[in-house]
Amino acid sequence: MARLTWHAHSCFEYQTTHGKILIDPFLSDNPKADVSPDELDQIDAIVLSHGHGDHWGDTVSIAKRTGALVVAAYELAQLAMEQGCEAHPLACGGGHEFPFGHVKLVPAAHGSMTEADPKYSTTACGIVITADERVLYHAGDTALTADIQLLGRLYAFDCACLPIGDNFTMGPDDALHAVKFLEPKLVVPMHYDTFDLIAQDAEAWKARVEGETSTQCAVLTPGESVDF
Repeated sequence: MARLTWHAHSCFEYQTTHGKILIDPFLSDNPKADVSPDELDQIDAIVLSHGHGDHWGDTVSIAKRTGALVVAAYELAQLAMEQGCEAHPLACGGGHEFPFGHVKLVPAAHGSMTEADPKYSTTACGIVITADERVLYHAGDTALTADIQLLGRLYAFDCACLPIGDNFTMGPDDALHAVKFLEPKLVVPMHYDTFDLIAQDAEAWKARVEGETSTQCAVLTPGESVDF
């Protein structure tokens, strides 16, 4: 069984029998985060969807302290290595088998210039992690695209983490279409309520998901976990 813990915004801690993966560790400047970077330990890998500050976040400090491997698009991995981290670069569409599971980067429609120094222009991606015979999709920041429909044909997703905040990503309506495209067993909304600009009623979205699809929806509070 895999355990997914939400630390607000798009940050998740993903525990499998093979290790602990931290996704998009935006914590220090996250007004909704339930933990500080120093409270996270025994992290095997940090996987990044893209380079914006609310996803790159505390990557360097956590990776240096824990020895976690940073897995990201080539330019972000290069940036992490320049700042003293161990990193593995991937390109969108590429995947690699790690001791903690298989990670593949998939298309996302979004910007991705880093807000770290030096700045890099990178490719925004979604993330597919396969471990313990379970498949997790973290969409990163994305619009609704035909690529999402294709992913639903290629994978049998056990869990999907989808942005619902609107303005910078899919809003609730498009995210509901994404659920219908993906047909995951479980969906977890993310990238909402961190700031007023992306405030959403996640419980109302859950009701729509479970009323219109066969997917179960888990609305988590920061620090809460779901097993799947």
